[in-house]
Amino acid sequence: MNIELLSPAGDFESLHAALRFGADAVYLGAEHFSMRGGFGARRARSDTYNGNKFCLENLPLAVETARAAGKPVYLTCNTIPTNAEAERLPEFLQVAAGAGADALIIADMGVLAVAKKYAPQIPVHMSTQTGIMNYATAAALYELGAARVVLARELSLADIKTIRDKTPPGLELEAFVHGAMCVSVSGRCLMSKYLTNRDANRGECAQPCRWSYQVTEKGGAALDVTAGDSGQGSYVFNARDLCMIEHLREVIASGVTSMKIEGRAKSAYYVAAVTNAYKAALKQANINKPAPEWTISEMANISHRPYGTGFYFGEAGQFLGSGSYIREREYVGVVTDYSPGKNLLRISQRGHFSSDSRLEALPLGGPPLSVRAEAILDSAGNIVPSANKAAEIYYLRLTPETTIPEPGSLLRKYL
Repeated sequence: MNIELLSPAGDFESLHAALRFGADAVYLGAEHFSMRGGFGARRARSDTYNGNKFCLENLPLAVETARAAGKPVYLTCNTIPTNAEAERLPEFLQVAAGAGADALIIADMGVLAVAKKYAPQIPVHMSTQTGIMNYATAAALYELGAARVVLARELSLADIKTIRDKTPPGLELEAFVHGAMCVSVSGRCLMSKYLTNRDANRGECAQPCRWSYQVTEKGGAALDVTAGDSGQGSYVFNARDLCMIEHLREVIASGVTSMKIEGRAKSAYYVAAVTNAYKAALKQANINKPAPEWTISEMANISHRPYGTGFYFGEAGQFLGSGSYIREREYVGVVTDYSPGKNLLRISQRGHFSSDSRLEALPLGGPPLSVRAEAILDSAGNIVPSANKAAEIYYLRLTPETTIPEPGSLLRKYL
C-alpha cells in the first residue's frame, strides 16, 4: 500500500509549493470553521488582504488547482461551533460540496451529523481534535460514517498498531509526522483564551505555552523553588516540535494510511522544504531503506523548535529551554528561468541577499544545490551589491562549476 504524504496549505502560495514539491494530498481551511489562521479576525483588522488566503469564493479555484496536479483537497471544518455558528454550517457545507472538496476534516459530532445531511457525498475525516485515543472510538466513528480518523498525537506507535489491528480494514488512519506539538490533549486548550482573549478553537491561539514562566512552590519553611529556571524563566509548557523523518519505516509498520505534516500557519518555504524532504524519505522507507542524509539535514534549514519524536516511542517530556524558533537557512527567492547564452539565472526575490551571501537552491524532488554567483544584476542589467528590493526581479551570473537549478527551485542563503 502506498502511504499518502499530506501537506498543509495556508494560502495559494503554500498550495502551489505543496503540489510542486511532492505532496500526495493537501489540507486547507476557508474563512469559517477552521482551526488555523484566525482568518476572519485578521482580515477585519487589515486592509492588505489580496485574495491569497482561502475563502468560500476562491475554494473552487484551490480545488481546481490541486485537481490539475492530480491531488485531492481536504477541507478543515474542525472547530467546535457555537450555536450561532451552527446556523451557518449547512450553507458552508453545501458550498464546500459544490467546490468539489474531496473530504471534510471534522472534530465535532454535531458537525458530523450535519455534514452527513447536507454534504453526504463528501467523505469525512475525523480531526485530531476529536481525541481519538483507542480502537473503540475509532471503530465507533467508522460506524457513524467516518472514512478516516486523524489519530491523537498522544499515541505511541504501539498504540496505533493496536488500533489498526482492532478496527475495520476500510477505516483509514492518519497520523502526524512533523510539526508543532501542543501541551494540551489533542490541541483542546483554553489557555490562550484565558490569558489573551484569543480563542485557540477559532484559530487565534497566542501560544502562551511558549512563554517564559516563573513557577514557584512555597513550602512550610517559605522555601521558594523555581522549576527549570536557567535565569531567564521557565518554559514548563513548551513542547518540542515533532520530527519523524528518521523513523518513517516504523510509522509505516504501525499501519497508518496517511502521514501528515503540520503547518497551515507556516510559510510556503516551510511547506516546500518539509514536503520535499519527507517525500524523498518516504520513497526510501517504502522499500525499507533509511532516510537519505540530506533529508535529515534539511530539518535544520527551516524554522523550528528543538525536535523530538513526540509520544511515538513513549513519554514525550517537555523542553524547558527557550520557545524561540531556530533555523540555519533563510528563503530569499524563486528560480524562474535561466539564459544559457548569458549564463544568467533569473530570480524572483523574496528576501535580502548580497554578493557575499552563501547561496543554495532547493530543487524539485532532490537535495539542495550550491549556487555560486560572480555578480548580482538588477532587472535593467546593472551589477548591484545586493538584492534589497522586495519582490523584484534579479539575475545571478553563475560561476562555471555551478549546477543549474530548474525553474521553480527555491533560493536560500546560509545564516
